[in-house]
Amino acid sequence: MTGWKAKRFWKDATVAEGPGGWHVLLDSRPVRTPAKAPMDLPTEAMARAVAEEWAAQEVDIDPRAMPVTRSANSAIDRVHPQHDEVAAMLAAYAETDLLCHRAESPEALARRQAEGWDPLLDWAAEVFGARLWATAGILPVAQPEASLARLHDVVRQTDAFRLAALHDLVTLSGSLVLGLAVSHGRLEPAEAWGLSRIDEDWQIEQWGEDEEASEAAARKLEQFLHADRFWKLASQG
Repeated sequence: MTGWKAKRFWKDATVAEGPGGWHVLLDSRPVRTPAKAPMDLPTEAMARAVAEEWAAQEVDIDPRAMPVTRSANSAIDRVHPQHDEVAAMLAAYAETDLLCHRAESPEALARRQAEGWDPLLDWAAEVFGARLWATAGILPVAQPEASLARLHDVVRQTDAFRLAALHDLVTLSGSLVLGLAVSHGRLEPAEAWGLSRIDEDWQIEQWGEDEEASEAAARKLEQFLHADRFWKLASQG
């Protein structure tokens, strides 16, 4: 027995501005989220991206081909109702940020980490007043409480749509600093992804590539690039 699939029922997907923001209309019917909430979008650019995804559906509706729609649904149904909890979870990454944990050896790897990561820690200290300290070895380093508080404020002030994007930028890279560097325009997403992969790329150079691990990394990179796109769509007028 085959599973039921939702079918295309509309002719045109258009956008319109109304109460609460921008809306996507399937003919005259506004799109709603899986939780039946109004899909009130923050920008015309995001609304048009969502409309393009709906317009591209043919007979069966394939949610996998609708990444912007999925992210918008997540922002409305999941992030908005628990905004402060999501913000606190992401801010906590600063306590053990990837960029702060360095290899003791070999020297070449430690040097590569320092060259790639130190400028970003300096950037966070300058832009946010949040100095984080690096350490070598397996023992964690206690980060300054004032720095953690400032970073928490930065994240908490992010609206639900951009917080949904920041969630993926941070969790996929393992670094709040990298996520903020991408969202604030300090780094291009591909460069940030490469910096998050210094340890893995070093291992590949030493021992060769594992096909399964490479495929998983490629999927994560695609998600990372989408998160950057979603942030930008949420920020465009």
